[in-house]
Amino acid sequence: MKYAELTRKLRRLGCYPTRFGAGSHEIWRNPATEKQTPIPYHRSKDLGAGLLSRILKQLDIDRESFDKA
Repeated sequence: MKYAELTRKLRRLGCYPTRFGAGSHEIWRNPATEKQTPIPYHRSKDLGAGLLSRILKQLDIDRESFDKA
């Protein structure tokens, strides 16, 4: 999954970027759970399945909701 697709789905779920993190990362927040996580900002690279799983877990978003978004 590319960065653009990930962030599009996160925005549909109400998440938003709060600031830039270290290096080429953005910090995203889920207002429903008040949790946040860094997301790598690599437009051309695919994010691995493990990384996607960790991002969703840290934002407290279940995979089914994410896939429907």
